[in-house]
Amino acid sequence: MTGARLAGAQRSREALLSAAAAVFVESGVQAPVRTVAERARVGVGTVYRHFPTRADLVSAVYRHQVTECVDLAERLRAQPVRPVEALELWVAAFLDFLVTKHGLSDALRSEDPALANLHALILDELVPACDALLRAGQDAGEVDPDVAALTLLRAVGNLAVLGPGYGRAEARAMTVRLLAGCRTSP
Repeated sequence: MTGARLAGAQRSREALLSAAAAVFVESGVQAPVRTVAERARVGVGTVYRHFPTRADLVSAVYRHQVTECVDLAERLRAQPVRPVEALELWVAAFLDFLVTKHGLSDALRSEDPALANLHALILDELVPACDALLRAGQDAGEVDPDVAALTLLRAVGNLAVLGPGYGRAEARAMTVRLLAGCRTSP
């Protein structure tokens, strides 16, 4: 495959992952593949060329979002912002990820081997990413030293369960309140 074709294939894959994540949040993982293709502005054949099964697509979306969260933690740690602000920005992005994850929850409980080990990504990749941000905040004296990464992620996860009268805006507001409680007293 030539460099231009490889780059084009990578752009198609990225567009498909972003489109699928949005479609899954709106319509669930059983949304028609043609809806994902239309959102990504590609043909249905392109979807199946990259992801032969729906489980392959769901798994790829989940893994892509985990990678984005991990990469964001690294970028935030490198920026000249206070550690507690970096943590708050990352948790906001993690909340958005969880809202999408809840849209994928049925598929993630599936027995399909293509979806195996996805929950392990939380423990293997997201907990360490959160822990690095937390430790920076704790070392700077901005975050309570008793806050643990896994506990914080579980709490945010519970706040991310949307329902009637409790949408994304309410989840964000409650997460802000949770993080305020994680700060050290001035």
